[in-house]
Amino acid sequence: FKCSPSTMRTEQLAHTASMNARALLFSSSPLPKTPLDISIPRRNHGSHVKPTSPFAFRIRVLLRSQGRCCKFRVLARSSGERRSGKVWADVKSEQYDVSESVPESVKFGDPLKDVVIGKEDLDNVVPWWEEFPKRWFIVILCFSAFLLCNMDRVNMSIAILPMSAEYNWNPTTVGLIQSSFFWGYLLTQIAGGIWADTVGGKLVLGFGVVWWSIATVLTPVAAKLGLPFLLVVRAFMGIGEGVAMPAMNNILSKWVPVAERSRSLALVYSGMYLGSVTGLAFSPFLIHQFGWPSVFYSFGSLGTVWVVIWVRKARSSPLEDPQLRPQEKRLIMASSVSKEPVKTIPWGLILSKAPVWALIVCHFCHNWGTFILLTWMPTYYNQVLKFNLTESGLLCVLPWLTMAFSANLGGWIADTLVSKGLSVTTVRKIMQTVGFLGPAFFLTQLSHINSPAIAVLCMACSQGTDAFSQSGLYSNHQDIAPRYSGVLLGLSNTAGVLAGVLGTAATGYILQHGSWDDVFKVSVGLYLVGTVVWNLFSTGEKIVD
Repeated sequence: FKCSPSTMRTEQLAHTASMNARALLFSSSPLPKTPLDISIPRRNHGSHVKPTSPFAFRIRVLLRSQGRCCKFRVLARSSGERRSGKVWADVKSEQYDVSESVPESVKFGDPLKDVVIGKEDLDNVVPWWEEFPKRWFIVILCFSAFLLCNMDRVNMSIAILPMSAEYNWNPTTVGLIQSSFFWGYLLTQIAGGIWADTVGGKLVLGFGVVWWSIATVLTPVAAKLGLPFLLVVRAFMGIGEGVAMPAMNNILSKWVPVAERSRSLALVYSGMYLGSVTGLAFSPFLIHQFGWPSVFYSFGSLGTVWVVIWVRKARSSPLEDPQLRPQEKRLIMASSVSKEPVKTIPWGLILSKAPVWALIVCHFCHNWGTFILLTWMPTYYNQVLKFNLTESGLLCVLPWLTMAFSANLGGWIADTLVSKGLSVTTVRKIMQTVGFLGPAFFLTQLSHINSPAIAVLCMACSQGTDAFSQSGLYSNHQDIAPRYSGVLLGLSNTAGVLAGVLGTAATGYILQHGSWDDVFKVSVGLYLVGTVVWNLFSTGEKIVD
């Protein structure tokens, strides 16, 4: 069944929803002799209503006759200067086999039933926030959560100075307070991954933000009650932040297609870097203006705003979101993992795979160097480059900014390579090799540099190339075991946190008996080991279903 487009006149297009629209379709041959006519009669009172502004509307019509159906649409436009406009009707058959004998005419029985005029048809302009991809809205919410995560974490490094002066804490006590965060952080890495993979990432990440925000707000109260209370609250804060990365990994494994995986993870992890920048920038100002407790009250309260949006808008997977547009759902589900919920974790299968152990070993090698540079950098600037403490604090922000930029640049490069047809395995190996050999190269140059400015630039480049790891090993959990990505990240990040704790302590011992060159040599050695292991055993293919 096929009709050529025909042009018709309509009168008085204003107030179309309340008028009695009728349509007749005549056909007595393969091609209609009489054009389709759709008219809207005038009101009985004879008044003429002139449209006050240009407008357009569409009419969707469903024809039913002898058990068969046909759909067509009518588009009407008016310039606003005339009482009539032109109507174009495209009549097409949709899965409709028409017999040789076609009824002479088909008439609509109920115009209000057959002619549908929706609000979306009257205004064809869709607000931009409705067209914005929901998957990237989820990514931005995860980015915001990680921004708050590091803001709440680094504020103690600034506030500990006036706190220790007020409560007369010695350096040993300060070190104990700083390390108490990792007690809870280590405890919930694997547990958070199991929880996220079994009950859904939305609930777990929401719990984490609520938990660490409450702990942040309670920190001044705990400090006034006594040291044991403060240690418990800091450990509780670590519990909340420990589930964040596994939960985020679980959510993005369901929401983000493979072709966008590197960019999405790079953006989320750059939230951590920018959170550190924000925390380091605003904490001194708040302490100076309102006292050190204001840092914890203000930063902790921000979590409330995030949680309200998260609970209302986020879903653990696209299948649970009734507002997700069908075309976006099809795009996501085309590369989606199994829809079956995780009930048991196949530990034996996961731990029997060489790429899993490559991921764990390389996470350890990566975090050893990263944690050392970020933890001991102010000391290096002060003792070796002879910067004062204020300059050291300002320069500590530079690597975080560099990492935020490089992480997103690396994510864009990785996704572009994948879209060009390069295998995911090759892309992951390239990006992580840059993430290992880049820092190794720049650290070896520090012993030959005498200029403080060049040394700072070298450190920034080291951290900038390190951020390419976000498109390497940090994206690999979702590649090799998408259904168990939360558990897998919990496993590898446990090794990464241990590397940070051990590396930070070992650096103090090395500096007591050696030099900064020795510190950098250990980091470079681990970077090289990680490079070899990664290129020999890693893969970008799914190995655990």
